[in-house]
This record gives sequence, C-alpha cells and structure tokens, in this order.
Amino acid sequence: MHPREQTIFALSSGRPPSAIAVVRVSGSQAGAALRELAGAIPVARTAKRVLLRDSVGEAIDDAVILWFPAPASATGEDVAEFHIHGSRAVLNVLIAALSSIDDARAAEPGEFTRRAFENGKIDLTEAEGLDDLIHADTDRQRRQALRQLQGLLGDRARGWRKQLIDASAWIEAGIDFADEDDVPEDLARPAMEKIAQLRREIEQTLAASVRSERLRDGLTVAITGPPNAGKSTLLNRLARREAAIVSPHAGTTRDIIEVYLDLDGYPVTLIDTAGIRETDDPVEQEGVRRARDRAAKADLVLWLSDDHGGEPDQTIRSGETSLWLIRNKIDLSSPENDAAKQGQPAAETRQGTGERQFEISAWRGDGVDDLVAALTAFAEALLGSGEAGVITRLRHRNILRDAAATLEKAEALAGEGDELIAEELRIAIHFMGQLLGRVDIDDILDSVFKEFCIGK
Repeated sequence: MHPREQTIFALSSGRPPSAIAVVRVSGSQAGAALRELAGAIPVARTAKRVLLRDSVGEAIDDAVILWFPAPASATGEDVAEFHIHGSRAVLNVLIAALSSIDDARAAEPGEFTRRAFENGKIDLTEAEGLDDLIHADTDRQRRQALRQLQGLLGDRARGWRKQLIDASAWIEAGIDFADEDDVPEDLARPAMEKIAQLRREIEQTLAASVRSERLRDGLTVAITGPPNAGKSTLLNRLARREAAIVSPHAGTTRDIIEVYLDLDGYPVTLIDTAGIRETDDPVEQEGVRRARDRAAKADLVLWLSDDHGGEPDQTIRSGETSLWLIRNKIDLSSPENDAAKQGQPAAETRQGTGERQFEISAWRGDGVDDLVAALTAFAEALLGSGEAGVITRLRHRNILRDAAATLEKAEALAGEGDELIAEELRIAIHFMGQLLGRVDIDDILDSVFKEFCIGK
C-alpha cells in the first residue's frame, strides 16, 4: 500500500508527562483502531468514556474517544481521537497497540495537515497560516497567522482567479465565436477593464503588505562594542534573566548568544556578541569575526561603550544597518567627566550622522526603560502592526508580483491580437493556482510541510 493510503497516527498534544494526551488517527483504519481498542465506534462527534484494551484484552487506560467520519473531519478522512492520561507509559502502550494494526504507521511531520490540503479542506496559504500560528511567539504574530489560517489571502486569491477566468472566457469567446450572431461585439473591452482592475488590486495588496512579511520573521538587534563594555549585562537586563555569563574579565563572550523578546507583540531576537578589538588569540579572533558578521546582518546595532572606549568599529559604522550609540555605566561616571564630555566635537559629529544616542546603566537599570521604548518604536516602524498585510511569505510576494507583471503585459497587448492576451491570462490563472497550491507545487509542498511538528 502506498504511504499516502496508509492510516497514520501521532501524539497531537504536548510532550508527556501531562494531565491529558491526545493521540489522533487518520485514514481508512481509524474505525478499526477504535473497534480494536475501545470495542466499538462511538456516535460521530460525541465524546465517550471507555476502558481501552490491547489485542490480548489487557487494560491500557481509562480514556475518552471521539469519532469523525470522512469527509467531515480535519483531514477529510476518517479520524479517531484517543484522549488518554498523559504519562509516557500509557502513551507508549497505546502507540504500540496502534502500530500493530494493519496498514497503520506513525505520521511524519505535517502529514495530518498535508492530507487536509490534499483532500481540499484547506488551501496552501491556509496551511502556511497554520504553520505560522504554531510557531507564533508574540500576539501580533498570532493575530496575523490566524487571519491567514482563516483564508485572508486564499479567499482573495480565489476571487482573483475567478475574475481572471471570466475575463479569459470573454476573450476566448471573441476569438472562437466572432462570426456568431448571438455573441456581442467587442468582448475584449470589458475583459481589458477587468484585467486593469485586477492588476491594480494586486499591486495595492503588494504595497500594503510590505511589512507583514517582516513581522513573521521579527526584528534582529545586535549588541556589540569593545570588550567589557557591559554587553552581556545589558542582554540579561533586557531578557530579565541570566542568559549570558557576566565577568569583569575582557573577552568572556566568545560566541554568539541569542535571546528572544516580546516587545509589545513585536518579536525581537537580541544578540550578544564578542567584544570587538584587535587580538592575537585565534579563538577570540573568530568571535570578533562572527560579531562583525552578525552585526552586518542585523536590523539594528547597539554599539555599547563606556568612558574608556566609545567609537564604533569602522566596519560596522560603514554598513547599511541602523546604528545606535549606547553609553553604559553612567552609574560609575563622575559629574565632572560628564560635563567634560558634553563639550566634545565627537558628540556633534554623531548627531550629524543621525545615529541615536542613549545613556544607561545596564547594571542598575538607569535609562533602560527609555531604550526599550525606543526599541519598541523602531520595531513598530519597521514591522508595522500586521493588521493591513495580506502577504506573509516571500513565496506569496513573488507569485503575485509575477501575476501583476503578466496582467500588465496583457494590457500592453490590447489591439495586437486577442490570442496573445488570452495566453497571458492563462499564465496569470496558473500563478493563482500556484498561490493556492493547486498546480506545480510538489517542491513547495515538501518545503512547507516539513516545517510542521509531528502530529499536526
């Protein structure tokens, strides 16, 4: 039997131990699994408490079972659910019992959702929304993923595809039945109006969704600067936990340390890097190289310094990444030193570059709230709220951009032959099929569903 025809099962809840664990079964043998383990199939979509038994009649667990016959199920196939006590022992015995059923096997990551897609329960954009919802770290990501799961982009793409098919039908009718008396003349005119309207709608969607893709991935902020400037202390202060080792000895941080933050719903990856300086230590040299590399790829660099060293590394300042200058350890500065520094020309030069400046004490917390507020505002400006965005992945943007270009080409062909316009419309319809996952998407499917967890 082909793997796609086999019955699959998996733990669909969290890892044991837990109060309750849910094991789902999908496929033609789901009913057989209920009869063998529970003695009978319960009324559809009605929870029933039973004593599960294995093939030799030994009790497995006091459980609750549910039955969802095809096609009215999450996957479109027969689905059974076993709600058991969430110990590893109970789960292992149940999985062993399911494994003994003919043509039943453990599910691969994302296989339940893939079967739902293949059986027409969801389209590919909704499957991607489900994946994003599973991996959402913040409330803004959750809301954006939920809108996608509920068909925000898929419904719009289906509407566009239908309108393209209508326009194509008008063009084709003008080509094939031009000599028929009951076919109106100049069918191309309303078709071209529809094409222009659709192109504008797609371009407006692309323009409105520029930042929604970024919200899915989040903001990357690199903390860098000379050794012993307090980078790890600031990381720990922002993370509100001891994520990095803090030491008075320079060069303690040799590798990249990452911490994930939720700033008012915006996902932020905070990176602590090795202190940047010239060194003969080959291990520290590699840490400095990685620090410069990550800083170059970050959305924002926080250059941390104290009274003993303030100028950013030239390789960082010359890049395109936004740079903020953070003067740390103000709790150790004397009023005389502060007054002397206020008159230095370097401060005027920094202001001329547009680089923001902050004064903080990462150890004591002075000024950190202002820094966090500024980071939140920076994230909002870069990522947006996600409310207006429809596109959440580069795949969506590329397909819609190609579709808009195809429609623009069709508009340019007006008056040069309806056959050429009809061909461009067929290409645009094909793009909409790709967006929904209905044509030429085997490689895309493999890439999407392998990101899912087992049991989903």
